[in-house]
Amino acid sequence: MASTVLPRSKVNKKLTWNAESLFPSAKAWDAEVNKIIADIPAVKKYEGRLNESPATLLEAMDAIEQIVLRGNRAFVYAGFSYAVDTTNQQAAGMRGKAGGMFGQIFAAVAFLNPELLIIGKPKLEEWMKQESRLAIHRHNIENLFRKQAHVRSGEVEEILGMLGDPFQGADTSTSMLTNADFKFAPAKDSKGKKIEVTQGNIHTALMEHSDRKVRQSAFESYMDKHLEFKNTLATNLTTSIKANVFNMRARKHETTLVASLFDLNIPTDVFYNLIDTFKKNLPVWHRYFEIRRKALKLRDVTYYDMWAPTAKRKVNIPYEKAVEMICDSLAPMGKEYTDTIRRGALKERWVDMQPNQGKQNGAFSWGASGTHPFIMMSYTDEVNSMSTLAHELGHSMHSYLTWKNQPLAYSDYSLFVAEVASNFHQAMLRGHLLNTVKDRNFQIALIEEAVGGNFFRYFFQMPILARFELETHQRVERGESLTADSMVDLMADLFSEGFGPRVKVDRPRVGMVWSTFGHLFQDYYVYAYATGISGAHALSGRILRGEPNAVEDYLSFLK
Repeated sequence: MASTVLPRSKVNKKLTWNAESLFPSAKAWDAEVNKIIADIPAVKKYEGRLNESPATLLEAMDAIEQIVLRGNRAFVYAGFSYAVDTTNQQAAGMRGKAGGMFGQIFAAVAFLNPELLIIGKPKLEEWMKQESRLAIHRHNIENLFRKQAHVRSGEVEEILGMLGDPFQGADTSTSMLTNADFKFAPAKDSKGKKIEVTQGNIHTALMEHSDRKVRQSAFESYMDKHLEFKNTLATNLTTSIKANVFNMRARKHETTLVASLFDLNIPTDVFYNLIDTFKKNLPVWHRYFEIRRKALKLRDVTYYDMWAPTAKRKVNIPYEKAVEMICDSLAPMGKEYTDTIRRGALKERWVDMQPNQGKQNGAFSWGASGTHPFIMMSYTDEVNSMSTLAHELGHSMHSYLTWKNQPLAYSDYSLFVAEVASNFHQAMLRGHLLNTVKDRNFQIALIEEAVGGNFFRYFFQMPILARFELETHQRVERGESLTADSMVDLMADLFSEGFGPRVKVDRPRVGMVWSTFGHLFQDYYVYAYATGISGAHALSGRILRGEPNAVEDYLSFLK
């Protein structure tokens, strides 16, 4: 990759996502969004009529599915266009328009669940026997009656649907501020040479740099900019938390945690067991931090040393080679599986992989039924970057196989299982390369990626963030205030406890780390990374050990 981060306009189109496979142009997208909005009344006409007959109910559910699907595709195009260049005003406007469109859709279809509950389960059971095409909705209908006590009247549900768009405002504001508006002071190496700091290179090239001065100055530059706007960032996250509390109370749940996990039919014991397990095993992390300190030959190890390489020379892995290594590691999944990855990553442009100015930080896979599963990331020719690519391709294959094998009603999967598929790819890649690559530097880099990149993020950072999320929600539920300083102090306390006595904690900067995780705007999501990686290693272990039916069982899960 180039040492200078390019503006989006200079990026080779071959390295960008295949936007044209969704819409030929922004103009065509705009025409479709306008048509979707114009077609919303055609769905609304079924309100109050679902009790007429099985045929009317089927018509209404088909109409709702189709307008939601069209809305999903339009939203993906707008959201992805914005993510790859947050400085693009046209894309920002498209994202806003797409959010408004979805708010109208959610409000328009809000009558469905209350009316299904009024019809009642016995009658719906009889209708599903009469009309086989209705029977495909059986699981969703059963799940609806499980949630019955928390479904409100049609009028209230319509209002809650309309609130979806404005409740996203805090997340959008934070993204615009940190991704589009923030300009970071350059980092400096040991010789005083300046290095550009961007959202695209901070978590890869800079935090993984062998020069400690680069890591330190990049980390301080990055966090100091967040601290400069700590009050705005804290207010935005607090607003999001208050929206979660509002939804919890509107749906008559006891707590936000209960509300979030109830929706996915997950006991809260899962969450608390994760936190208890994390705290019980902190001494293992303390041993690791001490080993890292010694390996790096440092008096004190700090937050920005967690990704520092200990190998004597850097391992360079170009994108195309990374794709081949990933596919080789997934050979047990079958030729069709690996051929799909090669086609998507090398020919169909699933991956927007070039770092560029204005590109959103992090990485994700996104799409909708009938589209490619697109990946946004910044690939930097390193082992950790290859691992991230494998991770996102895991999400993509989950989506691809779900969309290919499930009807529209079941074309999505929950965040609780999403991180299984992504971490499964990383586990398979690591297991394969540790057994086949004999180069010592490469093996050290793989181990560092596993512990310093993957495990540190999902078994250490994410449980700490989950504790932070729980405490901040509970404070708002109790009517207490949240301020920037109280949130920084809470985060610093949690990291200090986690790191133990041998890691030096820069409290203001480490305490501000919560502001760098957009995951916190998705209610109670971060804990699922730790449960997901646990499931991933259990499943990949079966395959790597050659257990009977292990591959078939895993593919069935994805499908």
